Amino acid sequence: MSSTMQLDIVSVEGSIFSGEVEKVTVTGSQGTLGIYPGHTPLLTSLKSGYVETVFKNGKEDYFFVSGGFVEVQPEGVTVLADTAARAEDLDEEAASLAKKRAEQMLKGEKQPLRTKQAMNELQKAIAQLQVIQMLQKKVKNR
Repeated sequence: MSSTMQLDIVSVEGSIFSGEVEKVTVTGSQGTLGIYPGHTPLLTSLKSGYVETVFKNGKEDYFFVSGGFVEVQPEGVTVLADTAARAEDLDEEAASLAKKRAEQMLKGEKQPLRTKQAMNELQKAIAQLQVIQMLQKKVKNR
């Protein structure tokens, strides 16, 4: 069995990443999934969160995804994200402002559709901030 697998992260905007990795961790709708080469085939939805990759040399890389699906096959993993970005491309200030706006929208909101929309925006902003913090911690620990 190979010690690496192919990982492709794709969003509506295009391909975000394509390469060989040793491990992938994604934020599935039912919890966090750790995926290694030879993993049992799987198709599941993703919620806003992170994708962590570990390369053969031990290097790690982080990505943000806001929903989508992950398909796992023994030889590779495909992340089909609604939106995706490399952690270093995220804007902490913009994510903080989006979080504050979503929190304000939720205060006193009575319409279920608007409440759901605000909750989705809040979850997305919080996930972006978590990915940014993961990257900052990684850089700090070098």
